[in-house]
Amino acid sequence: MGYRGKVEYAQERKMRTRNTRFYRMAHWPIWIFVFFLAPGPLTFRLFAHQFNGWNWAWLALVLACTGTAALRGRLPGAEPGPYILRFDEDKPNPLYRRVCYSFAWNAAVSYALLNLCGLLIAAVTGKWYMGQIYYYAYLPLAAGILMLGAAGKLPRVEPSTRKEGTHRRYFYGTVWAVTAAQTVLLALWKTLPINGVTNLVKLAGFVGTLALMGWFSYRGMLPRTRPILPGESMVAD
Repeated sequence: MGYRGKVEYAQERKMRTRNTRFYRMAHWPIWIFVFFLAPGPLTFRLFAHQFNGWNWAWLALVLACTGTAALRGRLPGAEPGPYILRFDEDKPNPLYRRVCYSFAWNAAVSYALLNLCGLLIAAVTGKWYMGQIYYYAYLPLAAGILMLGAAGKLPRVEPSTRKEGTHRRYFYGTVWAVTAAQTVLLALWKTLPINGVTNLVKLAGFVGTLALMGWFSYRGMLPRTRPILPGESMVAD
């Protein structure tokens, strides 16, 4: 069955050759968040307890490095002008884009998978092992995702930008689904007690939100989740 969701056509999009200062600055917090999440066990302790000295030190380092990269135009979205103007053009994908999006995939996929694992275990056994899961499983999982990125096997991380028109929707669809699901899970975690019934509610809320937002993304109903197709729309009688 072919794709039946909404699409965009490249010639219908407004051409932009320069990024405004506001546009460039608005992308900086995104990459601060992406790289701040990179040390998973440290981030887990932050959410389980509170900020500590290591969190502040890591945040300072991330601010300095991403700020420098943004000023030099070496963060996606923080460039003086858009790097990709034609979504089907076979251009080299710069190293900084490949690195940034590899870490972005890690932030989205690793936390979602580990939280799902913890929810499943809690629903089946009634016990929570999130600390142990993050301590033992995060680094191998993150390493695997980053290795896929280094090999150019993830959307938006390939050596060429030729598939950007479709790859961007996979990325943003994942971001929409994971962000919404993590937000729902956090709300449920903070408001519900811990028992067998609420463990199932948390699992259902997390998985249900992932599925719902994934469907919306697949149908192109969320921002930046529509395929961008080159050429003109044609109808065959």
